[in-house]
Amino acid sequence: MGLNFDSLSKLQAQKIILHSQKVPPPKYRGRAIEATLSVIEHLGYVQIDTISAIQRAHHHTLWNRNPRYQIKHLHQLMEAKKVFEYWSHAAAYLPVSHYRFSLIRKQSIAREEQGHWYPRDKQMMKYVLDRIKNEGPLMARDFEHNGKKTSDWGSKPAKIALEYLFMQGELMVPNRVNFHKVYDLTERVLPEEIDVSTPTQEEYARFLIIQYLSANGLGQVGEITYLIKNVKPFVARVLQDMLDEGEVIQVSVGENNYYTLLSSLDLLNKPLSRNKLKILSPFDNLLIQRKRMQVLFDFDYQIECYVPEAKRKYGYFSLPVLWDGKLVARIDCKAERKKSVLHIKHLVLEFALSKTGEFAYALIQEIIPFMRFNECKTIVLHRVTPSDLKKEIEGLIKNALA
Repeated sequence: MGLNFDSLSKLQAQKIILHSQKVPPPKYRGRAIEATLSVIEHLGYVQIDTISAIQRAHHHTLWNRNPRYQIKHLHQLMEAKKVFEYWSHAAAYLPVSHYRFSLIRKQSIAREEQGHWYPRDKQMMKYVLDRIKNEGPLMARDFEHNGKKTSDWGSKPAKIALEYLFMQGELMVPNRVNFHKVYDLTERVLPEEIDVSTPTQEEYARFLIIQYLSANGLGQVGEITYLIKNVKPFVARVLQDMLDEGEVIQVSVGENNYYTLLSSLDLLNKPLSRNKLKILSPFDNLLIQRKRMQVLFDFDYQIECYVPEAKRKYGYFSLPVLWDGKLVARIDCKAERKKSVLHIKHLVLEFALSKTGEFAYALIQEIIPFMRFNECKTIVLHRVTPSDLKKEIEGLIKNALA
């Protein structure tokens, strides 16, 4: 058996993970939109989120890996049929080059092996599908009724039917209007040259393994199969085969064992831009598995927008801050776009962060571009913990904006 077993320090593991996640970002050559597509293809997905306290998570995650990212890129890539919307562990943008690997979930839902959130109304599904076939792309609001109609087919049942048809692959989303989905037939959305053959179980497992390890550096079976149903035993078996063949190796970090690609260990020889600070989305690919972040980065993180206000410790939309190769702070932000003001409601430094002066300088180098990314022109700092840093940071912000 291929027992190629090595031990990594936590710092080494963190370095491999950050390089694999491309934060801080490398330099991309060529057009900015091509860099955006390259990021999506490398990560495998970018989670879509509706919260707009700052720029939405899908934009934020891409901007952190491509400083030339523009909000219009995703729309342009959708129009060019380079990315598509579907499900990873949650709603996401995925590269069209990975389309065939979405078929496993779609076919399982179509066969009713997997459910969705609501009961399946086949009559409604046929009704909305027939309308789209005949009328072209439609939105959920196109199925609303006025008060004179007595039919039970209101907007909510139609929306559920649309989502079922979307999840089982008969409909796709060619674009959005004001963040609302437009639905059309899959055959009218997919590029003709895309491979639509269904992967075998082994192909699918290998895809999940290689995609995850390429984008995340290190992984366990539970992390590779995070929120993907009915694949864990098979992925574990294929991983063992790949280990035996030397396609992956096993490493230990403290008391925990991980799989990695041999090429990922080469990242230990690549310098990490430790002085570059990044303000991350709560739904960033790096952070989405909270237990993993606690184990590997000693960072216990919970997004508090789902926590009652009285119980919040850090703030409604507190963003993790990456600096010096570690997660060292949280910053609760709100973009008041009508007044062009970025509010920093609460900046909280981790207790272990001792180089506060260097951190403050690095924060200012990033907070100004972050302000502009959020369509703001000035910053108001409300609260800092520890409080004695507030005056220093306010002064640095003032000088940077002067």
